[in-house]
Amino acid sequence: MKKLGIQDLTVRDGNQSILATRMTRQHIMELAAVLDKVGFYSMEVWGGATFDSAYRFLKESSWEILRDIRKAAPNTKLSMLLRGQNIVGYQHYDNDILERFIRLTLENGINIIRIFDALNDPDNMRNAIAFTKKYGGHVQAAIAYTVSPVHSNEFYAQLVKTYESMGADSICIKDMSGIITPKNAYELVSAIKESSDLPLNLHSHTTANATALVMEEAMKAGVDVVDGCISPFSGGTSHLAVETLLEAAKLTDRETDLNMDALNEAYELANSIVNYYIESGDLRVRSLIPNPKILTYQVPGGMLSNLISQMEQQGAANRMNEVLKEIPYVREDMGYPPLVTPLSQMVGTQAVLNVLMGERYKMIPTEIKNYVQGLYGKFPADPDPDIVEKVMTQIIDKKTPVPPEDLPFVYDKNRKVLADFLGREPEEEEVVAYSIFPEPVKGYYDEKELGKNANDTNMKQENAPASAPAVEQASTSTDVAAVKPDTATSDAYDPNTVYDVNVDGTTYRLTILS
Repeated sequence: MKKLGIQDLTVRDGNQSILATRMTRQHIMELAAVLDKVGFYSMEVWGGATFDSAYRFLKESSWEILRDIRKAAPNTKLSMLLRGQNIVGYQHYDNDILERFIRLTLENGINIIRIFDALNDPDNMRNAIAFTKKYGGHVQAAIAYTVSPVHSNEFYAQLVKTYESMGADSICIKDMSGIITPKNAYELVSAIKESSDLPLNLHSHTTANATALVMEEAMKAGVDVVDGCISPFSGGTSHLAVETLLEAAKLTDRETDLNMDALNEAYELANSIVNYYIESGDLRVRSLIPNPKILTYQVPGGMLSNLISQMEQQGAANRMNEVLKEIPYVREDMGYPPLVTPLSQMVGTQAVLNVLMGERYKMIPTEIKNYVQGLYGKFPADPDPDIVEKVMTQIIDKKTPVPPEDLPFVYDKNRKVLADFLGREPEEEEVVAYSIFPEPVKGYYDEKELGKNANDTNMKQENAPASAPAVEQASTSTDVAAVKPDTATSDAYDPNTVYDVNVDGTTYRLTILS
């Protein structure tokens, strides 16, 4: 009987999927301490959108939260999600910032770094893999799973061999949209296991509501580790319940050795925490509803539910189906990029603009212009040449891709800026955080000086969704006005770019949300 590892995602991706990363530090610590007793293969507790949200919404230091998690969970390997050269942000950062971030991450308690690139471009992961190996971390190289004419099982198997040659210790199939089918799961796991001896992990959201069968087929094919959440945090745009994974393991004759008493204790605590957020209004109930349309549109669940909610709130719900139908066309135009951060936001925003403006690509966000110029990495397939021409005609200052090795170092500059802001010499981790998210970090310090760190009464101060384009009615009457974030103090890109768009006399505010 082959042993099956289970990674728990409750603290990171469960929190991100149904609570928009708004779980308080206290709740995170309580959960981590109980989950540590269950005997999971590992626990994903950090990275992704949680780093940004800690500063932006909770007004907490993400580094302090990580240290607290490590203290609360000393017995379980801890995992994080890293966006390759984008770290936990939305653009490429220089190698000095990347190396410092990875070293600090491992020093503060992370054991496994799951590294992915939104375009599956190995060059965007190469440095992150090298730095993780340099400082003794476990590299889990992740495939951003998608379905298109160019994304075959053979493509993914070859990608795995590339990651293996780069030093990966294990592989993850990262199905961020929940679109892999049971048949595809069996065939893809089999293909990868035939091409590589590296341990294989499957990560798949339950958005389309077929994940129980997906995981069962993957177990039959020999997957080594599967991801899930404690059941109160499971379902909808989140993940399969750990309890369901255990039943699937029994059906496939796979051995698990979790502590069931501790698992039951974790369930009771998680249930009380989820009830707290239901009562406070912070849990996005819509995110718990399965949506089989995801198989057609390939939109990540969190992005889909946020987009629907925002358009309903602003009276644009009658155009939602138009937007959903437009998204696959925009994705095809762009060369079939996987719809994962930041590309999901970019493609979704362009689709909304195409619908609201009444003409495709009449307005093109800066991020799409940068993508077409190759600034995010290699295209999975060549973008539509007619669309490229249309985009390029709107670009005044054309750019060329800069290899990460050639990006200027910003640490010393940002250290001086932050020292001036704080009135003291900042710690290395503070400068690194500021280099990635300058405005949220400054906002955190403003709150801290006033003694207003996040607690139960102020955590709802900002109610923006975590990962979707959003449309809200605005009071201005310009046809199109782009309100760009202030990046004067850093090279970091703030994803919350706002556009005022006038359509038939009604002005909407379109925001790219992180």
